[in-house]
Amino acid sequence: MELQNYLQYAVAPRPICFASTIDAAGNINLSPFSFFNMFSTKPPICVFSPARRVRDNTTKHTLENVLEVPECVINIVNYEMVQQMSLASTEYAKGVNEFDKAGFTMLKSDLVKPPRVAQAPVQMECVVNQVIPLGDMHGAGNLILAEVKLIHINENILDESGKIDQQKIDLVARLGGDWYCRVTANNLFKVAKPLSTLGLGVDALPKSVRFSKVLTGNDLGMLGNVEQLPSDVEIDLIMQQPEVKEILDATIGDATNRERELHELARKCLAEGKVALALKIVLL
Repeated sequence: MELQNYLQYAVAPRPICFASTIDAAGNINLSPFSFFNMFSTKPPICVFSPARRVRDNTTKHTLENVLEVPECVINIVNYEMVQQMSLASTEYAKGVNEFDKAGFTMLKSDLVKPPRVAQAPVQMECVVNQVIPLGDMHGAGNLILAEVKLIHINENILDESGKIDQQKIDLVARLGGDWYCRVTANNLFKVAKPLSTLGLGVDALPKSVRFSKVLTGNDLGMLGNVEQLPSDVEIDLIMQQPEVKEILDATIGDATNRERELHELARKCLAEGKVALALKIVLL
């Protein structure tokens, strides 16, 4: 239990797979799993893992169902449904429909037997390609490789271009214990991917920048993601900008404070997304 606690608190946040399944007799099950992620796009494969219960080493109905009927629907959980989702995790007896217990609406799927959760902003109809047991001890996982065959998306979460709007979908994720987190507009941020350019790297920055007492690791990461160092002419032009000129004039003969104030100004620029400008400032 102690190992489980450390892992679930440290490896977080985790997306939630709200899986609906059905057994050979037609009994429907709905259960959430936070050991879940996407692992391939061609073919589109999601993997989730119903672990053996730590308490008594028994298996869950979801696992038993997909071994009988290798299909499932992965319903994505947002904030509006998180309390009902949690209720559905109750260990009801086999044959009890968690859709009814948690107050969810069943929607008939187009390609698979298990129903979809109407309230879920995204519902993915899947066939189960493989189930991989990871062990037979208490807490051992069972990887369910689910190939997505059809995706249903609530149009209310789409942006003007028809893509999912990360702010509108209002996702939640699992942490340790009873903790969850919510993906809201005020805690979203972007990090530029270094795919189209080859970042010059932190090691290409001057020692005074790399070991700055002002700049953070995140700051250095942004500066190191620039493709090339600016020219001497570009750096000289920055000296005429009012904020920069004020610092230079006020710190004549005071190299220590000049560096600190320039780095503080660069941090301000980085916070505003002006990475190229910040790089020129720290290179003065």
